[in-house]
Amino acid sequence: MSESIKTVSEGGAAQQVNVERLLEPVRLGPYDLPSRLVMAPLTRSRARQPGNVPFSLNACYYEQRASAALIISEATQVSQQGQGYAWTPGIHSLEQVEGWKLVTSAVHKANGLIFLQLWHVGRISHPSLQPDGMLPVAPSAIKPRGMAFIENEHGEGELVPFVTPRSLQIEARQACLSRRISDPGLLRLLRRRACKI
Repeated sequence: MSESIKTVSEGGAAQQVNVERLLEPVRLGPYDLPSRLVMAPLTRSRARQPGNVPFSLNACYYEQRASAALIISEATQVSQQGQGYAWTPGIHSLEQVEGWKLVTSAVHKANGLIFLQLWHVGRISHPSLQPDGMLPVAPSAIKPRGMAFIENEHGEGELVPFVTPRSLQIEARQACLSRRISDPGLLRLLRRRACKI
């Protein structure tokens, strides 16, 4: 007997969904997944401080969920300027890369598959999360609505209003590109280490 559940689409029409289909294998690019059960990314704000480094707590968390056909990790900032929430992990320092290797090793040991979700939050940040207290950078200097989750002076999480970001100037973008070109060794090293993950 095939199990199904009734769902309601945006238009309000009820549809039957075959639950057994969730358990069928599926091909995702080069990966053969044993089922369609994918763990969606969830921001955990549990990276070790200082440095926003994944550590044994993160490895344990993901290892416990390795039975999902695929885990998509929490969003991981590609630079310190890309951080939008307190205590989220990065992948822009060698220590962070080593932390993610600990996580992925634990998941792989449990026969799991994990993809790292990369992000840069742009204006959805706060000066307290930025290097040297700088304003967050965004395509335009438009203040977002809402609140930023930061670490306050007592080491506790706190919601504070977003600020108006600085707009990314063409000169700054060119300087970033020039810096990358001037230190290709670091980029090669990070890429090589990331490929081992």
